[in-house]
Amino acid sequence: MHDIKAIRDTPDAFDAAMARRGLSGLSSQILDIDSARRALIAEAEEAKATQNKASKEVGAAKARGDEDEFQRLRALVSESKANIARLNDEAKAKDAELTDVLARIPNVPADNAPDGKDEDENVEVKTWGDVPSFDFDAKEHFEIEAVKASMDFETGAKLSGTRFVVLKGGVARIHRALAQFMIDTHVDENGLTEVNTPVLVRDEAMYGTDKLPKFGEDSYQTTNGWWLIPTSEVPLTYSVAGDVLDASALPIRMTAHSLCFRSEAGSAGRDTSGMLRQHQFEKVEMVSITHPDASDAEQARMLGCAEGILEKLGVAYRTVDLCTGDIGFGAKRTFDIEAWLPGQNAYREISSVSTTGDFQARRMNARFKPADGGKPEFVHTLNGSGLAVGRTLIAVLENGQQADGSVTLPAVLAPYLGGKLTLGVDGKLS
Repeated sequence: MHDIKAIRDTPDAFDAAMARRGLSGLSSQILDIDSARRALIAEAEEAKATQNKASKEVGAAKARGDEDEFQRLRALVSESKANIARLNDEAKAKDAELTDVLARIPNVPADNAPDGKDEDENVEVKTWGDVPSFDFDAKEHFEIEAVKASMDFETGAKLSGTRFVVLKGGVARIHRALAQFMIDTHVDENGLTEVNTPVLVRDEAMYGTDKLPKFGEDSYQTTNGWWLIPTSEVPLTYSVAGDVLDASALPIRMTAHSLCFRSEAGSAGRDTSGMLRQHQFEKVEMVSITHPDASDAEQARMLGCAEGILEKLGVAYRTVDLCTGDIGFGAKRTFDIEAWLPGQNAYREISSVSTTGDFQARRMNARFKPADGGKPEFVHTLNGSGLAVGRTLIAVLENGQQADGSVTLPAVLAPYLGGKLTLGVDGKLS
């Protein structure tokens, strides 16, 4: 959510920032609504003053026996009450209109976010690992012989329709092991607090984390109004809504492994093969609540946490700084981590690490008390995948595929797989 006072004070700066996202002329629309709202409030206050004055004079007119003046003043009081009610209703309507407009405008990009129109203008900032070379044609995950027996799209479709999968046997265990490995790493090595959250949330939680109103069609809602979370960013971040935290409590660093649900309304025809893009998936999420002065450093730390998972798994990746035309709605700056998938002969996104500044904090009124005792300020919120479990499974399977159709798994998973690091062509671990 944007600060209307800041837009009012520096409309040119706001427009310049939005222009970097390809949007123009927003401040005039916003300020027109704001001016009308403020004018109605001022008129209501003036009418209230008139009513108060007339109310005081009614008694005096009655006392001196001036019946005509008494009746005139009574009528004026009654008329003022009706006028005030109308003006207040109109001001509330304008306020709701202004709030709705502000809620649909994306965040201001960070000054150091690269300019660009789309993903082709993202800036590569790091590569890690050696892209594997095979003496056979690399297959996509769902084509690998060892995987076929345990990745059942047909049953998924029978149960739920397209973009669902049933994992069985060895693949199901590897998927579970990856999630456990990620959580343990983030808790034991990266200092995050594990949280188990609900996957059903109220409107307020979706709105506070900028998923509503703009992205309602991308999420699932139950018949009684709950929303299925698109990621545990929603409950983790919203857990501090309405709070005034002590500065000494910051940063708050959390991680959660959860089911996630997305309708993928805007992705028709994209990644329809395999389990790269599903309606239901699992993710290990990282969320930090920080002091504004620390948010840039926190983003770098979170990025390192996510990259570290892939490095432990031995999966080559690249990190890109998203340009202003590709960063998400609520983000000021985002780094994507893209894992190498041999079956596609390409890097594919496996994590996004974003800072939102105070954009979400304003929507959910999350603040902290400065150490010097000053006025409460909005916290900064950050989120990042650490990692998407299904996509990590894909990367592990494709990078570990062998000529005979089996898969060799990363050694770091041994404690979670009973020491078994080979997925045989029969779909069993050995």
